[in-house]
Amino acid sequence: MPGRRHVEQPSVAIVTDSTASLPEGAAERWGIGVVPLDVVVDGVRHVEGVDLTPGELLTALTANAKVSTSQPPPAAFASAYDRAAASGAREIVSIHLSGDLSGTVRAAQLAAEASPVPVHVVDSRAVAMALGFAVLDAARFSVGPPPPDEPAPPAAGPVAAARAWWRARGRVEPPLPSGAEVAEHGRAVAGSTRVWFLVDSLDHLRRGGRLSIPAAAIGIVLGLRPILTLHDGRIEVIEKVRTRRAARDRLVALAVAEIARRPVARAAVHHLGQAELAATLASELADAAGDRLAETAVCESSAVLAAHAGPGLLAIVVSDA
Repeated sequence: MPGRRHVEQPSVAIVTDSTASLPEGAAERWGIGVVPLDVVVDGVRHVEGVDLTPGELLTALTANAKVSTSQPPPAAFASAYDRAAASGAREIVSIHLSGDLSGTVRAAQLAAEASPVPVHVVDSRAVAMALGFAVLDAARFSVGPPPPDEPAPPAAGPVAAARAWWRARGRVEPPLPSGAEVAEHGRAVAGSTRVWFLVDSLDHLRRGGRLSIPAAAIGIVLGLRPILTLHDGRIEVIEKVRTRRAARDRLVALAVAEIARRPVARAAVHHLGQAELAATLASELADAAGDRLAETAVCESSAVLAAHAGPGLLAIVVSDA
């Protein structure tokens, strides 16, 4: 057909790990491969999202079970890369939680060396939906700009649907981004995202080596409720307040102030077994932020994150919309 051109560009598949805590159904909609981490409860190994839920882990933590986590082996990433290549991907972008919190990204790098297609491994320096937003945005970016009357690709096959729109109208398809461009986009989104969280006790973070002993002692010795953040891939205590209610209020205030600095933002509220409280925080956040907040998701924390944070976990993540 005159004026019609099918642009043959390398397709880019997205892979991440289970700590991204993606909203239900998001991985399936965008064809994102999710490699699960392991959680060991009283010596029994479980695969996150397969035979262990956050609720089951909360029960174990409340019963004072001995809990630890384990990164996926390189073979798990190799299998994910093989599946993506077999599905037609010519490049893969593999985005993972901070290398300072886990060896997961290193396992991905080792697997990438033997992948049948090029793999761009990204250390997001983030976790939870700070990682999840980067993963989702990378997936959206990889399919190119949506057709003019399709602001968002439909649930079934976003890549095929977008391509079909252009072809059906005999119009030139815009070029798809390369794997390197998709990787850089995901890295930039993760770098601009902020997260704050609080927990009932800092003991779990201290025992897991994710927080220094002096920092953990702040909450233990002084009886204060610390508010934590993730800075350049590391967990830091940024403020201390007297009560948990005051800490929750401060969590919302920090997020609202961050939203006000952005033209339009989106947010995610994470919790562990506190769905109603998380929904309340999301509502308070939406009311305070007004039109600047385009989207708010409420997501239960992944079991791996819950294992390190412990009971009482509440977190707010803010990213550009």
